[in-house]
Amino acid sequence: MNIAVIGAGAWGTALSIALTRREKHSVSLWAFEKEVVASIRSVRINQAFLPGHELPKGVSATNDLEEALRDAELLVGVMPSHHCRKVYEQMVSKKLLRNGIPFVSATKGIEQESLLRMSEVITEVVSRSGAQPRVAAISGPSFALEVAKGDPTAITVASKDSALASLVQREFSDASLRMYTNDDVVGVEMGGALKNVIAIAAGVCDGMGLGHNTAAALMTRGLAEISRLAVACGAKRETLLGLAGMGDLVLTCTGGLSRNRSVGVGLGKGRRLAEIIAEMHGMVAEGVLTTNAAMGLAQKMKIEMPITGQMYAILHEGKPAREAIRELMTRPYAME
Repeated sequence: MNIAVIGAGAWGTALSIALTRREKHSVSLWAFEKEVVASIRSVRINQAFLPGHELPKGVSATNDLEEALRDAELLVGVMPSHHCRKVYEQMVSKKLLRNGIPFVSATKGIEQESLLRMSEVITEVVSRSGAQPRVAAISGPSFALEVAKGDPTAITVASKDSALASLVQREFSDASLRMYTNDDVVGVEMGGALKNVIAIAAGVCDGMGLGHNTAAALMTRGLAEISRLAVACGAKRETLLGLAGMGDLVLTCTGGLSRNRSVGVGLGKGRRLAEIIAEMHGMVAEGVLTTNAAMGLAQKMKIEMPITGQMYAILHEGKPAREAIRELMTRPYAME
């Protein structure tokens, strides 16, 4: 297949490597940053976002959306969540999309203003052109660096369109990347987005020097509140016990490659958020923005999310981390 991967951060680049590793597909990788395209074209490496990993010859890089989409039979969206709507609107307004092209959303986030999941953003934008898009979402425990290395990885593809889910499973899977299908798009997307908030909290605890007891309690109670909100939004509870829920949560809360966890570590050590973000050199920690959206959804659905609420206070109100921990530990007693 000819596949357009829109977004050349670490995850988009790693997916492009995985998709062309078998020399079965051709990938047109669109990057916003001109220096990324120059780097890939000159040395076959995305020096800005995934240094040290050569892209197969089946990957071509471009800054031109029209060029990226010209022959595409499948579109994989991997741009940061706060850029998704704008990029898809550009595709529609310029009539760059082939009729019937399927969409695979690989972005883990919730839109700030609308509180929509990424598959909902795609559907809303593309349907304005009169088309009803076929959409799938992929999520699960998957550090980009390890996918690029070829470490065995298992993730989930979710779609109400079973034929599309099966297509993505078949065409994306190889000896290093195993795809499981699921029809619970809400659960898969909510799990992938909300775990980033808990990962920041895990980093805060680590930065404060707290131990394994704290981390285990945080992940367990974090999964409980992720599940409460996801189910209220229409997810199946069992989805949150799978790869896109518990699997991704454990990875992101404990793995040293997690950008969200790293942000939390800095906050736990008393550093300012703006300083931490500035040192990321263009990389995105989705959990920072997702915390806002999660609070908005929780209020809308009348769901209690105490960990998320305390993370919002730390991130956006300057609340001291130790005070936030103390308030969580002294909440009114409850049944598990």
